[in-house]
Amino acid sequence: MTIFANAFRKGGRTIPTLKDVAKLAGVSVSTVSRTLNDDNSQMVKEETKKKIFEAAAQLGYRRASFENRHESWMQRKDAPPQIGCFLSVTQHKYNHPYFSTILSGIEKGLRNEGASLAYVYTLEEFKDRDNLRRIVHGAKVDGAIIIEGMEPETYQFIKNYIPSIVGVDIADPDVSVVSYDRVAAAKEAVNHLIGQGHRRIGFIGGAGLSGMIEREKRFRGYQSALQEAGLPLRSEWIMDAGWNVDESYRAMKELLENDKGDDLPTAMFAASDMMAIPAMRAVSEKGLNIPEHMAFMGHDNIDLSEYTIPPLSTMHVPKFEIGLIAASLIVDTIEGRYPLPIKMIVPHEMKVRSTSDCER
Repeated sequence: MTIFANAFRKGGRTIPTLKDVAKLAGVSVSTVSRTLNDDNSQMVKEETKKKIFEAAAQLGYRRASFENRHESWMQRKDAPPQIGCFLSVTQHKYNHPYFSTILSGIEKGLRNEGASLAYVYTLEEFKDRDNLRRIVHGAKVDGAIIIEGMEPETYQFIKNYIPSIVGVDIADPDVSVVSYDRVAAAKEAVNHLIGQGHRRIGFIGGAGLSGMIEREKRFRGYQSALQEAGLPLRSEWIMDAGWNVDESYRAMKELLENDKGDDLPTAMFAASDMMAIPAMRAVSEKGLNIPEHMAFMGHDNIDLSEYTIPPLSTMHVPKFEIGLIAASLIVDTIEGRYPLPIKMIVPHEMKVRSTSDCER
């Protein structure tokens, strides 16, 4: 049986079908159909697309839309891969002390891989569906890096139209992800405070996509450490500041002003250094000393944490390296180097400084 056995004839000429293309390329008819019809509802590897385009060209499969896409694909093949980036933070993408470092790693990593960063959009810019549609359709990219979680509908929309996705701290078993163990890092931070003799430890941070602070990973690490040590989890010492620095400052001021006696936490675990720093200011303005009256343990180790007064103890997260790895992963994914999605967990490290180094 020849490759044209399932073809049909028109005017004495054999016309190849999708089935012929699928057989020559060694893939399913549905995969050929999705590729030639530009259907991105399911990811097709670039290597597979290449086989399909070449098989269709070899067989003389003719369709105007296919020919245009094939020409576009051949032109892109020798061009640097174009990568988009979606950042689930509302603003300040280039000067946010945590996310900007990840972005720097991504840009450096893409340059190392011979790829280019086509765009970076924040949650504020893509939360509107019409604007998201303009972003996705306006700048054709080979893949995208998604930093932190977003609404499921928004994520699925992006995933449907961009063929290759890599995540940073997202939960999707179908894509490659680079992350660190937030629960373990937070638990280690709180255990450090417990080891310093603290038995009344508060929390300040924010909720994730669920809107419930109890489900946020760093809170879960904090809670686990207290439970294992048999220490109280006091609701009045738990502050949901919504990851907002002004709210962190206000919440700590309110806690201090409402204190009717010796009933304050002696230590605070902040789920990010950005939450710790304004809370520390409120404590200092009240005339209390850090760490003698209230110790602090932060998270992330942003550059500024080393220069607070006193210097902030924190958990170091290798932000730049996370960006480098994500960049390498997206290029490897586009080029089909991984048959299955992988998850890479980077290590964290405690940085003990003056805000917590005071045994009680």
